[in-house]
Amino acid sequence: MKRAMIVGGGKGGTALLGKLNGLDYMEVVGLADLNPEAEGMRIAQAHGLKTSRNAFTLYEELLPAPDIVFEATGDDSALTELQRHIGVQTAVVPAHVCHLLYQLLVGKDELITELSHQERLHYTVFQSTHDGMIAIDNNGKVLLFNQAAARMTEINREEAIGHLIHSVMPESKLPRILKTRTMESNQKQTFANGRQIVTTRIPLWINDNFVGALAVFQDVTDMVDMATKVTDLESVQQLLQAIIHSSDEAISVVNEDGQGLMINPAYSRLTGLNEQDVIGKPATADISEGESMHMRALHTRMPIRGTQMKVGPHKKDVIVNVAPLLVNGELKGSVGILHDVSEIRALTKELEKAKQRIRRLEAKYSFDDIIGSSPALAFAKEQAFKSAQTPVDVLLRGQSGTGKELFAHAIHNESGRRYHPFIRVNCSALSPALLESELFGYEEGAFTGAKRGGKRGLFEEAHDGSIFLDEIGEVPKETQVKLLRVLQEKEIVRVGGTTSIAVNVRIIAATNIHIEEAIRRGDFREDLFYRLNKMPIFIPSLQDRRGDIHELCHYLLHKINQTYGRSVLTITDQAMQQLLAYEWPGNVRELENILGRAVIHMNYPEQELTAEHLPPLSSEDRTYKPSLHEYGKQSGSLAERMAAYEQKELKAALAEHRGNKTAAARALGISVRNLYYKLEKHGIV
Repeated sequence: MKRAMIVGGGKGGTALLGKLNGLDYMEVVGLADLNPEAEGMRIAQAHGLKTSRNAFTLYEELLPAPDIVFEATGDDSALTELQRHIGVQTAVVPAHVCHLLYQLLVGKDELITELSHQERLHYTVFQSTHDGMIAIDNNGKVLLFNQAAARMTEINREEAIGHLIHSVMPESKLPRILKTRTMESNQKQTFANGRQIVTTRIPLWINDNFVGALAVFQDVTDMVDMATKVTDLESVQQLLQAIIHSSDEAISVVNEDGQGLMINPAYSRLTGLNEQDVIGKPATADISEGESMHMRALHTRMPIRGTQMKVGPHKKDVIVNVAPLLVNGELKGSVGILHDVSEIRALTKELEKAKQRIRRLEAKYSFDDIIGSSPALAFAKEQAFKSAQTPVDVLLRGQSGTGKELFAHAIHNESGRRYHPFIRVNCSALSPALLESELFGYEEGAFTGAKRGGKRGLFEEAHDGSIFLDEIGEVPKETQVKLLRVLQEKEIVRVGGTTSIAVNVRIIAATNIHIEEAIRRGDFREDLFYRLNKMPIFIPSLQDRRGDIHELCHYLLHKINQTYGRSVLTITDQAMQQLLAYEWPGNVRELENILGRAVIHMNYPEQELTAEHLPPLSSEDRTYKPSLHEYGKQSGSLAERMAAYEQKELKAALAEHRGNKTAAARALGISVRNLYYKLEKHGIV
């Protein structure tokens, strides 16, 4: 049974909940709506379902995860967020599809009423026919035994139904159909009472599920009448056409040779092609760019999902799902469903433009976006989470590509400043003169080209919020003095100005350089370092948390799939072993680039990333190996010698375990927390 969750407790979600409840193949396990008084919320609570105002919180609480999420609000942004955050193992159904499903369920109720009438009619016909009919289930138990069969076999109908066919009619050949599942036509047989009949035995299927067998038989004298009874295939075809034509999804059907058989009006509206352009033509007739998924499905006999292509004279962007049509194992053709994505893509581009315009004023990530559960990363996240609860300035340290910016976003979003600006500054991307005017602003006439009226600096823009100073180690010493004033006095002076301006800003700085070495070289002010270093957080490299690579790969693949419109779902064990064996000097950023490059070079229908898809990964050993002159003082006080020896042992342990801090701490007999403390104490990054 499929587990389902509904997002939206309004009219549409409530109606859908009412129709889904009671289905024996689907169970609604939760409903989310921003309005706790929504009608759907009250009904869901009355039925004992889990409810929440936050769809993502509810999704996390529903374990195991729902198989299907019905987005019933009709809000495109809500649908986009659901598709972005919900795992690839869960299908997200848009509001327009929910509406279609509701209509189908309503139609189902009407159909059930009609079928009840039809069933009574069929029962009357079944009992009135001169043909004998016996049906058994897949266990051999008699389900149907009409009056004609009772008359021909001289077996009481009530004594037959519900009993095994062999106990009722030992001479019956129907159990053979349960094994072969193939039809036997016009077979001669003699009953126990001596009556000779001609029978046709038929396997029974419902939605590709084998459910039993049926025997239809007559006296030999009635053979002439049997020839006049044929299956009304035309009515079946008309029913199928009516169903397909009523769908709002664009549908095309081809035969086993790839020739067009049927299209519906929705297909014509989407592609601009009519029946004359498609029916009887090759499956490639509607394709502007790409290969025929119909032909691939016919060749492989496997369904193909999520393939992008352009169709029709206007080169309409669509996503295509195609499945082969197999009847009793015999290929009869294939059916394709096309989804229009051009409008969604245009809206997505507009959304991205809007995000770019406001990206300097908001933090996008939370601690949930920092993927991994290794001890080293868990320790860093714990430190960051605690620092977010206080107004203390933070210094993020770690190699390039480890996710320092994600930590900065998460700290801001977890703090009391979350509803105020979050300003990001890459200190290494700006020249010294430009950096100072950008950070602190300038007065009118401060320099040639200065705007009339002056300009507010980024510290003023970040008032009451946070400012993220990335690559703080690249800031010129002249600007470092002004940064120190901001940290100490909480005020700035614009370039060319004399008036102090108070600012209430939390500084989150980040660096990937050995800042203690920069202090020794005189490139970084020691007093500024100690002001920033109140709350240092060391973000581990990917080498130090290899256990997170598997989880990171699947998270990044989901992200890459959304970016490039792919459907890569898994990574083979061999490919994963190659990724685990690599040193990752570029850390998580390099891992994302490697996976992105591999996915780009994969064929669209492929869903499994193998070792052959990966670009060559260098096996060069990049482990840091300290030399003798780095081991510290050979003379001095006992405290200095002990510190030098401790520093030497720490470096040696890290080198021996290839930079793995968890393994190094275990070898030294200390906790990981204590190791990080000692590394910070000795300036070892």
